[in-house]
Amino acid sequence: MVLLSSHIRNLSDAELVAKYKETGENICVGELFRRYMHLVYGVCMKYLKEEDKAKDLQSHIFERLLSDLLKHEVANFKGWLFSVTKNHCLMYLRSNQSLQKNLKTLKKDMQPDVESAFDLHHNPVLEKEKQLNKLETGIAQLNDDQRKCVDLFYIKEKSYREIVELTGYSLNDVKSYIQNGKRNLKLFMQQHNER
Repeated sequence: MVLLSSHIRNLSDAELVAKYKETGENICVGELFRRYMHLVYGVCMKYLKEEDKAKDLQSHIFERLLSDLLKHEVANFKGWLFSVTKNHCLMYLRSNQSLQKNLKTLKKDMQPDVESAFDLHHNPVLEKEKQLNKLETGIAQLNDDQRKCVDLFYIKEKSYREIVELTGYSLNDVKSYIQNGKRNLKLFMQQHNER
């Protein structure tokens, strides 16, 4: 049964949720989202403070609704959507802070090469951003084994043991790949800071 948008607009939130669970018609979720997209956007802006990121997260939340509504019993859609949006924003902020923190830790491990470039320029924020971008480029240049281990250790915050389990490498190999990866990153940063 194809639902008509004029009929959909007359249904309550609870009826739309029930109809979506019954028919799987995305138009039901689309109508729910249309009603509350301003709320989702407002919450995203409150937490992220950036229009583009807020819009991206708003779209991602809409996509998640298609599967989440099928898994959960939702009595009050507006309240539930507010909680989902808030939790999504907090998870995004935590993962983003974790990534930044780990990139800074990796940069710190490679001092003074990265720091020396910061001291030479009058715009430390812009320069720091350039250095972090170079660092990400440097990680991409590593061989597969080193890149995988450096990424798991610094970016995804995995322990040596977890990396062994995830990759199948021996503990010695993991330590070696991380050490060699750091050394190669240091060389990469030195070469690019001289330019």
